[in-house]
Amino acid sequence: MIYKKKKYDRNSGVVFWVTGLAGSGKTRTAKILVKKLSKDLGPTLIFSGDNLRKIFDLKGYDYNGRSKIVKKYSNFIKFILNQKINIVFAVIGMMDHARAYNRKIFKNYFEIYIKADFSILKKNNKKRLYAGKKANVVGKDIKPEFPKKPDLIFINDFRKDLKKQVEVLYKKIKKKLPDAFLAQNL
Repeated sequence: MIYKKKKYDRNSGVVFWVTGLAGSGKTRTAKILVKKLSKDLGPTLIFSGDNLRKIFDLKGYDYNGRSKIVKKYSNFIKFILNQKINIVFAVIGMMDHARAYNRKIFKNYFEIYIKADFSILKKNNKKRLYAGKKANVVGKDIKPEFPKKPDLIFINDFRKDLKKQVEVLYKKIKKKLPDAFLAQNL
């Protein structure tokens, strides 16, 4: 498969926006990915939506609350990217307007959609979000707006070794990043 390389601005960091439903493996994937990316791109931080909610005491899980919070995430990330630091950000962020905003404000935006079978997510139910009376859960009672054109789709079927799957994902990312961008940051 031939990958079209995007143009990136070398005066800014890259945000790797890792999105998917709760329990799809976003944070675990991001933790593996950040180690690999930092070797090739230089300083790279990892954040998750859950961590930032706790750090900044952000409330609001309904659609409108999530919309406001995801915009705050993007603005915070932009501040860091402007210092030539890369970010791997794991977040549900299943909103078309959020992705459109990101593509507008970030010079170097790379979206990775982690696709997982919803029936498996419900069965695994690691965060206990899909069972019971928990409200404002994306995929349960908030309709997710799935990415239409992510840079990469990563299918997590929970049967294969995640480290090996992320290695394949990483190779695909490297094919999409300009060689000069990678070489400059070593």
